[in-house]
Amino acid sequence: MSIGLLILRLVVGLALAAHGTQKLFGWFGGYGLSGTAGFLEQLGFVPGRRNALFAGLAETAGGLLLALGLATPVAAAMLIAVMVVAAVSAHLKHGFFAHNQGYEYTLVLATAALTAIVRSAVRPTAISSGGEVSGIVRRVTTNGCGRRRCQRSKVSARRSPVA
Repeated sequence: MSIGLLILRLVVGLALAAHGTQKLFGWFGGYGLSGTAGFLEQLGFVPGRRNALFAGLAETAGGLLLALGLATPVAAAMLIAVMVVAAVSAHLKHGFFAHNQGYEYTLVLATAALTAIVRSAVRPTAISSGGEVSGIVRRVTTNGCGRRRCQRSKVSARRSPVA
């Protein structure tokens, strides 16, 4: 794993886990389950307590899993779902920028979670002097034989088709 991806996972994962604990326990200046439930009911999510519980659990568990690098696709999918719902239901009407309570922050967090999914799906298979080469790029550029110029493909091109 690259150091950049590790930093992304730790910062985003732990930030979302902390955000989830605000909803669940009132930690870090949050409103706890009751306060979050009241807010969610004002937005139309009834029953508010159940929705607050699921949102808090998704953010806490998803954030911790993302930070630890465990079950990345599941963790990131939970986080993306919560961030999209938050963006659409609470922030979209305020515009883009976070200083006006817009959807900027939720968009950045959802995009970071999506990046973790995409990055975990394309595992590096070889290290070259130019850096990581993904398995897909390596197969395309080498015709699957492991070298830039593949003798096997030249030989097979010279053969006439079998009748």
